[in-house]
Amino acid sequence: MTTTTPNTSHETEASRADEPLLVVEDLAVEYESAGAVPWRRKVSRAIDGVSFEIFPGETLGLVGESGSGKSTTGRAILRLNDAAAGSIRFQGTEVTTLGRRTPLSYRRDVQAIFQDPNSSLNPRHVVGRCVDDTLRTHGVTDPGERRARAEQAFDQVGLSTDHMHRFPAELSGGQQQRVAIARALVLEPKLVVCDEAVSALDLSTQGQIINLLADLQAITGVSYLFIAHDLGIVRHISDRIAVMQRGHLVEIGEAEELFTNPQHAYTRKLLGASPASKPEGRDERRARREAFRQMHEAETQLA
Repeated sequence: MTTTTPNTSHETEASRADEPLLVVEDLAVEYESAGAVPWRRKVSRAIDGVSFEIFPGETLGLVGESGSGKSTTGRAILRLNDAAAGSIRFQGTEVTTLGRRTPLSYRRDVQAIFQDPNSSLNPRHVVGRCVDDTLRTHGVTDPGERRARAEQAFDQVGLSTDHMHRFPAELSGGQQQRVAIARALVLEPKLVVCDEAVSALDLSTQGQIINLLADLQAITGVSYLFIAHDLGIVRHISDRIAVMQRGHLVEIGEAEELFTNPQHAYTRKLLGASPASKPEGRDERRARREAFRQMHEAETQLA
């Protein structure tokens, strides 16, 4: 299956200014099918030959139908799936050779936000403890520092300190996802894998979370791998978009160019089946993000 190579004349601003943060090259992940006896089990490749780069401060959208391999790709980057072949390099370090015990430094720098935040929050603990435990795991021993950083993270995602003392069941789905975002960003990661991070939310809440992620990116400079099946949402937040089909990456390019001039037949099929309306364009989103960053800097100086 052919892959459409992005036109280098349309590289993102980030790619012209910096070296890639993450380089995925010819990545393959295999799954073993269940069988009554070992010699009848079959090994199949969920993804094969996947290659792309993510630059500092960039959002790469990863789209495709269910079963296309997009979540498997994200899980391989998170070290939740082993690579059968290929390379994953993060800041120049080969990730696939890290072994079974992934270093905490990599866990800190590469965080995740999943589809169902409720499943990743301990129902017996108040949500503030979830963030506190994350900081403690990563070596923040001072309780006062953990408290201050947790409060700052909750404030950044639009939650009050009162929310820290609530249990997950006492929060709405959107509030739970804000807690998950706070937990991911409290460690100041360089890359966050957002795996269907808004697909379980209602439409109005989806828009709020997408805008929140864009605003936080403006403040922190974090990069996102944004995995989703909703092309409208992906177009809204992404600088570039990669399209997957049956375990292969078939097209990658700048978001607006891919929507206006898709090169691969499968991409055209996805766009034809999408009910996406005209979302906020990339330039408008960048202008909004820059305005938010300037406002944040002004408020910081006044403080």
